[in-house]
Amino acid sequence: MGRALNTAIARAPWLWPVMKGPTRGFFDRAAEGWDTRTRAGSSEHLAALAAGLLHVSPPPERALDIGTGTGEAALLVAREFPLARVRGADLSEEMIAAAKAKVGLDPEGRIAFKVADAANLPWPEESFDLVVQLNMPLFFAEVARVLRPGGLVVVAASWGEDTPFFTPRAVIARGFAKHGVAERSAGGAGPGTYWVGRRG
Repeated sequence: MGRALNTAIARAPWLWPVMKGPTRGFFDRAAEGWDTRTRAGSSEHLAALAAGLLHVSPPPERALDIGTGTGEAALLVAREFPLARVRGADLSEEMIAAAKAKVGLDPEGRIAFKVADAANLPWPEESFDLVVQLNMPLFFAEVARVLRPGGLVVVAASWGEDTPFFTPRAVIARGFAKHGVAERSAGGAGPGTYWVGRRG
């Protein structure tokens, strides 16, 4: 299912409105116990993203995690860049509820989670200087829209080609190139892979 969804979004993003409802329903139902079943937050799950973040310089001021799920990738970004304001967005209300429960008291509002559609993000153009996606289909145009000039995007797959939501490197590079984001680095860590691009 994940591979088919990735392919459809990469090649025919106009199909997303048809797929959005069933996708939301699936993740709403799957939210309870998600971290245990998927090992979300484990070193193996986050290794590829952590390796990709090593290529992020200078440190970002504002970062966005698209498809945040229960928030583990966003929390990693917040730990790696303690001065950054981090936002996490996900289509599933249940996933966002789980992510919010992990933040606890945050009087400065440095980390926040919001229910949002990755194809129509509720932030204006050039809002972030870092966008990350972990195990998530790519909406190339929307990522580029909210990314500031010179900003970076990090795309990671926890288990490489075995990740249900996996997009090949060539597809990522080609999709982003159409929107002014050029490959800066790519590699692997543990069982996973990462891709880093910069908006010109």
